[in-house]
Amino acid sequence: MPEQLWFTSILNHLFAGPATALLRALHVEPKYPQAPITNSFSMELLVFAFLIILFFLVRSRLSVDNPGGLQHMFEGANAFISDQAHEIIGHDAGKFTAYLTTLGFFILLCNLLGLVPGFESPTGSPAVPLGCAVLTFVYYHAQGVRKQGLFHYLKHFAGPMPALAPLMVPIELVSHLARMLSLTVRLYANMFAGDLVTMVFFSLIPIGLPIIFMALHLGVSIIQTYVFVLLAMIYLQGAVAVEH
Repeated sequence: MPEQLWFTSILNHLFAGPATALLRALHVEPKYPQAPITNSFSMELLVFAFLIILFFLVRSRLSVDNPGGLQHMFEGANAFISDQAHEIIGHDAGKFTAYLTTLGFFILLCNLLGLVPGFESPTGSPAVPLGCAVLTFVYYHAQGVRKQGLFHYLKHFAGPMPALAPLMVPIELVSHLARMLSLTVRLYANMFAGDLVTMVFFSLIPIGLPIIFMALHLGVSIIQTYVFVLLAMIYLQGAVAVEH
């Protein structure tokens, strides 16, 4: 049996049977049929549920005359991402703000979860950053096709000169696939290292010194969230840009 966090243990106790049946229906054999739910998935699910509750709370308390602290926080974050997207993407940035803001909040909370005793950052497992990277990859390509049409969007992969198309197409394909790898490795490596350092110092010196590394973990969490969202904006800009 794998080492399980208390929340993961509860989920496996309640849903191990249905989860294992679902995986087998998808022709995926779980390594541990009695505990198919991993720590990273349970933490990711916890962040997802927390965000849904948080969004409902903000939505139910929206006010123009008397906005609360939670509304101010979300409006500030949305405005910051909107301004950044407008500078990078251009006048169409408003169409992408909802995705970018949601992505930013999800990654940030996943990163910060490791600071809570009894939990760990799901982004410290490669599957979660990879999922965010694949979703962003699909999203910016879909937006590029929607904006320019499939034919004109695919023309970008061939380069400006038809004679160089056999060379440019493989280069462009590798370049775009490398973006997923870059997004995944950057986020995963930083959060895994942050979790590991914090855990080691907590086990060695449980009082005082770990606070410094918790502050460092907080800074890394914010920076890595910003970098991930910023790169998503840059990729979107490249996908929806129309040559004149």
